Amino acid sequence: MANADLHQSHDLIASDMVVGTSVYDMNGNNIGSIERIILEKRGGRVAYAVLSFGGFLGIGHDHYPLPWEMLNYNTDLGGFQVNITKEQVEGAPRYPADREFAWGPESGRRVYDYYGIAPYWV
Repeated sequence: MANADLHQSHDLIASDMVVGTSVYDMNGNNIGSIERIILEKRGGRVAYAVLSFGGFLGIGHDHYPLPWEMLNYNTDLGGFQVNITKEQVEGAPRYPADREFAWGPESGRRVYDYYGIAPYWV
């Protein structure tokens, strides 16, 4: 998927266009890409973007859930920008690519606490 496809004239975007989009720190350094987005089953709210980086040819990389509200789309970069560094992400809650994250209030609170954000469900 080309990031140029994200340049649309409105604020809505299809989920399959988000997956694979690059994520940059505030200095414009690429820190990974969005592997998937996590939605609430009932409310439909986007809760997390799962960041992926590291590994080689998709082997040995981890997934890092980021609270969705941390991401801002930057049209100049053609990707999402976050106010954290790659080093901060490396210390964040994560899960191996070959396993599923234990999604739930407790694990969600750990993610939100790590980034210093109040969970939206509180």
